[in-house]
Amino acid sequence: MSELEESLRQIKRGCDELLVESELVEKLKTGRPLRVKAGFDPTAPDLHLGHTVLINKLKHFQDLGHQVIFLIGDFTGMIGDPSGKNVTRPPLSREQVLANAATYKEQVFKILDPAKTEVVFNSTWFETLGASGMIRLAAQHTVARMLERDDFAKRYANEQPIAIHEFLYPLCQGYDSVALKSDVELGGTDQKFNLLVGRELQKHYGQAPQCVLTAPLLEGLDGVNKMSKSLGNYIGIYEPPQEIFGKLMSISDPLMWRYYDLLSFRSEAEIARFKQDVADGKNPRDIKVALAQEIVARFHNKAVAEAALADFEARFRQGAIPDEMPEFALHAENTSGLPIPQALKQAALTASASEAIRMIEQGGVKADGEKVSDKTLLLPVGATVVLQVGKRKFARVKIA
Repeated sequence: MSELEESLRQIKRGCDELLVESELVEKLKTGRPLRVKAGFDPTAPDLHLGHTVLINKLKHFQDLGHQVIFLIGDFTGMIGDPSGKNVTRPPLSREQVLANAATYKEQVFKILDPAKTEVVFNSTWFETLGASGMIRLAAQHTVARMLERDDFAKRYANEQPIAIHEFLYPLCQGYDSVALKSDVELGGTDQKFNLLVGRELQKHYGQAPQCVLTAPLLEGLDGVNKMSKSLGNYIGIYEPPQEIFGKLMSISDPLMWRYYDLLSFRSEAEIARFKQDVADGKNPRDIKVALAQEIVARFHNKAVAEAALADFEARFRQGAIPDEMPEFALHAENTSGLPIPQALKQAALTASASEAIRMIEQGGVKADGEKVSDKTLLLPVGATVVLQVGKRKFARVKIA
């Protein structure tokens, strides 16, 4: 495999779509470092693992010798990204945006090399663009083209309001690419329309159009919805190491492979060997431990990761969990998961769901050694969990 082919393979690893691949090949053939950007609106003060899918891809480009641009959308954050939204998103104040942006720079350098990363704020060019410049920018796109965007089209068809400022967001994101003269822009699959607007605007301004690489949206702990703080299914990169470790150990076995593909820096060959090990009978829990240690070490260090594992093992074994116990295959009614009161009843650990709720309220229920305090907890589909009621009643359940 040639150096160019290997670079392209690394770039495409874990991506959903690359537009246009032949153009990227020509850019790579020049041998010059490409300008590769990804933008993040500081809508919350901290990042979670879902955000790091794109940051990891930036690292791949950085490791290949390209110029990485981490764009903080302090201007666009005040507009509010309408991507994937069925209602108008309330814009943030300038103070909120700046406070959140201050934390982003520190967090992103847990992955990227600060000496090789260009951090920029898009208010730099938008504050000088002015009202007349914004009007000229708005003249580059039509309402009809905007309504080709899926979320806009659905809201328009359903007679849901679309604020005029929301039409500005794709144009502003596209203009970022003009201001930065980007060769490649990364974004989630929900950003495809905005990324392509960047290509069109670059052509208008006489620049070579950027290539577009979209990455899948990472599912949260529930294995169904996109990882989001608002849904509570997230793993924050600044959470305590024991919290990160425990949350990763709680994900379902199928979701574990998704996390390996999008979050791990292990080689594809090594991940393939892990999958074969599980197919040959190895406990997937051991593979999950390796993932949890890798992620904790990335955001803390190796010693902290080892301590998190020891802490998890101690808490898991603290209740004298036996090696042998009854096993049950339980079935959730939908993909959201199985409510823990139902799981306790179906595993014959309680006589009824109401008794299960009482036991949870009394602090007598544990899942994988962790006390359960939330009686609405859903056990995710695909997960294997050790449930405990009191000191002596155990069951290992697999949620299907």
